[in-house]
Amino acid sequence: MKRNVFTLLLTLFIAAGVSAQTRYKDDIASGFVKKTYTYAVKDGQELKMDIYFPEGDKATDRAAWIHVHGGGFSGGTRDAKADVNLCTHLAKKGYVTASISYRLTRKKDGFGCDVPADKKMDTFRKAVSDLRSATAFMLKNHAKFGIDTSRIIISGSSAGAETVLNAAYRPVTQWVEGKQELPTGFRYAGVISFAGAMVNAANISAETAIPTMMFHGTADNLVPYATAPHHYCSIDSPGYMMLDGSYTIANRLRKLGKTYWLETRCGAGHEMSGLPMTQSVDDIVDFAYNYIIQGKKAQIHTIDKSPKYKKGDSLYDFCDN
Repeated sequence: MKRNVFTLLLTLFIAAGVSAQTRYKDDIASGFVKKTYTYAVKDGQELKMDIYFPEGDKATDRAAWIHVHGGGFSGGTRDAKADVNLCTHLAKKGYVTASISYRLTRKKDGFGCDVPADKKMDTFRKAVSDLRSATAFMLKNHAKFGIDTSRIIISGSSAGAETVLNAAYRPVTQWVEGKQELPTGFRYAGVISFAGAMVNAANISAETAIPTMMFHGTADNLVPYATAPHHYCSIDSPGYMMLDGSYTIANRLRKLGKTYWLETRCGAGHEMSGLPMTQSVDDIVDFAYNYIIQGKKAQIHTIDKSPKYKKGDSLYDFCDN
């Protein structure tokens, strides 16, 4: 598969020492240990997380990673094959990696165009609230888990990607359900999205921007690649609401001069919500190590083509280059 890469370096890379096995870059453990915890109880439901620890690792200031599965807020599990593949790879690199369950508020009625926009917004809010509860649990138990509270990365797939993007770029003083759980001013260290979108990318500012990696297909008919209605609902449908997808978010970060890596697959649909967790793990590890852990600065747009893509299929000129 041919790949075009456009990279704008913003500052010189920060020098880093290299050893035979560099944490967060190489495997520092041959395996992992999984432990399950209940991080919150909401609406009578126990919300659990599986935490994958690097086997035999005794470090006490490790970066943490929280992953949110997909499923349209109506299904999906924290231990699906692709999600586990990502989490176990990260644990072997030295991250304390949690995969969380959350309230599936659309399990009964779905998340389509017949669902009123205000209920969709409430769904986003509750998912963000659950992610914040999971984060607060990690912060509370940081000594027990051996994590550095200033280095918590979040990732998500599809509905989970919408959750992490909205959480990353929404102040913790907003969308509060009950008591505010995270300290005012708390920020995640970085965010990785697999076919995600957010409510209004204009919320991203120079002060709130964090290193952001996104994977998306230009032909995604559920979550918009750029800016479009959620599920492409018609303007007269109850579920009409605009969302800003990966391309729009990347353009916002580009204008602000902030770090991002957008991996576009021309002609691909919503399968990009899952494929990167098995096909692009090396890129994910590279982004996290270089641009979150090491603090290097770059703006990267990587362009692939889906095997089903035909010249002229895309509205984006770069797909035919």
